[in-house]
Amino acid sequence: MVKRAADVLFDVPGDAHQEIILLIDAVSEIPKPPAPTLAAAFSDSCWLVYTVRGDVVEILDVGCVW
Repeated sequence: MVKRAADVLFDVPGDAHQEIILLIDAVSEIPKPPAPTLAAAFSDSCWLVYTVRGDVVEILDVGCVW
């Protein structure tokens, strides 16, 4: 499922897909806040802006610096 989510990111270079997958995996493992809040995760060259709604991690923005 995470791989399919990263594959729809047409504007992100192919090399960044694995880095984005790692970010999505990481944010899906953190403890969930009691109410939806805006959060961000960063790697060396990519970022995610996301919110958590119950068991769903909603990715609001993703990008890479190349």
